[in-house]
Amino acid sequence: MIDLTRVNGKIFSLNEALIETVEETPDTVISLTTGKKFIVKESRQEVKNLVKLYHKDVFTNI
Repeated sequence: MIDLTRVNGKIFSLNEALIETVEETPDTVISLTTGKKFIVKESRQEVKNLVKLYHKDVFTNI
């Protein structure tokens, strides 16, 4: 899971495996495979980097 910040400043954890798309419109909108959407403070690139770091951490600790 990755930690993200809602526009109201609250931090939440998101299962990165459910992410379908990440768009900047100009807010960053994350669409999940479930159809749910989240608007977050992080940029599209920051979300990508968080997912990469998560995967790197998971696969190096096997």
